[in-house]
Amino acid sequence: MQDWRDAVWSAVPEGAEPERFAARRAFLLAHVAAGQRVLDLGCGDGAFAAELLEAGCEVTMADVAGEALRRARVRAPGAEAVQLVEGAPLPFAEDAFDVVWAGEVLEHVADVVGLLAEVRRVLRWGGALLATTPWHGRLVVATDAHFDPRADHLRFFSARTLRAVLADTGFATTRVRRAGRGLHATAS
Repeated sequence: MQDWRDAVWSAVPEGAEPERFAARRAFLLAHVAAGQRVLDLGCGDGAFAAELLEAGCEVTMADVAGEALRRARVRAPGAEAVQLVEGAPLPFAEDAFDVVWAGEVLEHVADVVGLLAEVRRVLRWGGALLATTPWHGRLVVATDAHFDPRADHLRFFSARTLRAVLADTGFATTRVRRAGRGLHATAS
């Protein structure tokens, strides 16, 4: 699985702007404050970690793809970088973070419930999960490529299913809203 994740990142041009970057950055930065400990879970090339550092946050970047982390270390050199093992517990202490940012991550995860349970564990009491995921609408009219089983999206969420999985994993307060072609969620 690791080689596949690295292959996905090897196909992404260096310095490419993440999809819906401006809207997702605005959502993220509206929910963090200087000095907060933020886990950028599934950090990709570090674009959001760099923004968090600029906002004065203490940032830990984590990803399963070594190629993504290589790029992230260059783009956000002031952040700690941690290679994750897919399906394994997160290598962080309980209550380690004030905020966990999972921008366009959940749709790539085989065990979403397991990962969210781990996120709940590493968030301090009262901490917040901030997540975005693509929105596909009630009726998806898509090409075969959209649902290609070889694609890197393993699941698709609606606002209802995203709320449900967050509740199932112990998040008591959730807000999910549509933002253009994405869903933005805050949970604590």
